Amino acid sequence: MDRVAAFIRDRVVPHEAVLDGGGPDAAAVLGTLHQAAKEAGLWALPLPVELGGQGLPLRHYAHIAEAEGASDHGPSALGSAPLLDVGMLWRHGSPRVRTLHPKRLVAGELRACYAMTEPDVPGSDPSLTATRARPGDGGTWRVSGRKWFTSGAADADLVTVLARTDGAPGDRAGLSLFLVPTTSPGFRLVRELPVLGAGGQWEIELDEVVVDADHVIGTPGTALAVAGERLQLGRTLRCLRWLGQAQRAFELLRQRARTRTTSRGRLGDLQLVQLHVFEALLALRTTRPLVHDAVARLDAGLGAHVEVGLAKVAAARMLQQVTDSAIQVYGAEGLGPDTPLPSLFRTGRAARILDGPDELHITSVARRVLRTGPDHRG
Repeated sequence: MDRVAAFIRDRVVPHEAVLDGGGPDAAAVLGTLHQAAKEAGLWALPLPVELGGQGLPLRHYAHIAEAEGASDHGPSALGSAPLLDVGMLWRHGSPRVRTLHPKRLVAGELRACYAMTEPDVPGSDPSLTATRARPGDGGTWRVSGRKWFTSGAADADLVTVLARTDGAPGDRAGLSLFLVPTTSPGFRLVRELPVLGAGGQWEIELDEVVVDADHVIGTPGTALAVAGERLQLGRTLRCLRWLGQAQRAFELLRQRARTRTTSRGRLGDLQLVQLHVFEALLALRTTRPLVHDAVARLDAGLGAHVEVGLAKVAAARMLQQVTDSAIQVYGAEGLGPDTPLPSLFRTGRAARILDGPDELHITSVARRVLRTGPDHRG
């Protein structure tokens, strides 16, 4: 964990501005970081050994995920970013998909993204998916529709697309996942969708894109089961990385309170500043066990809907709260480009919507707890 934290601090953080900008310069920096991570023995730590990773189980990787998550670019720099895609393809892909793609994703030779939400369709209700796939010639499928807020689509070689293959809008059955090469005729980037001013999210269009039958992930009609498995782990990984970013914001807050002086003395001697420090630390310390409780249950193969829901809401709120306190103590400097605080705060605010808004998780957890027995687990 210490080696990962040092790599992020010394190698990734100094290049964040370039990496945020995307384009050829960012690609060149990322390539250099990939090579450095491989030489340091830190590449693809949680990815399967048989695919070229280092096979760390989730319970061991969790603390490393916090450290690498201190920067948005940490998982990409260290080769951990494709964990969800590789896991999904390795467990649910056809023999051809398993042969073609997972090893190259682990090696950093390919990049993948995941397209689920759509314009004018509630992202928290995938049963209303409007994207359609119909049978084509020779056992193929033809996929048409629009997706948006697709992370990393501009640089991706592969995109997993949720589409309806049967039934009517509102049916939870009849949804399927398709693995689509982004070079396919009919696939195009529509526009970038800056999130509170930051890039990286895209709207995409598929116009009669032909997909081979063996590039259906799982079996047709079972998309929500595969997606649910992916989402449980994905939400937990986000929470771990939000903890890492909140810890980074807290250290900035603590440093500012200790070193900044005014005509009345050090900021840290003021009780209202001390309150910010206390509340931020309390939020971190009370959230971390919730997240690691979710990690433990997922690692053991147990149901974790309640634990993941609690962790997701708590971690999103915590990141926004801790970063907000750091900005307040920094003053105007915390709003400008000389600290990472604006970026961290933006992530914290978006976190309350990403992977399902807080309201979705609150109601889901409450309903489950009201239905289940006294332990309220799973």
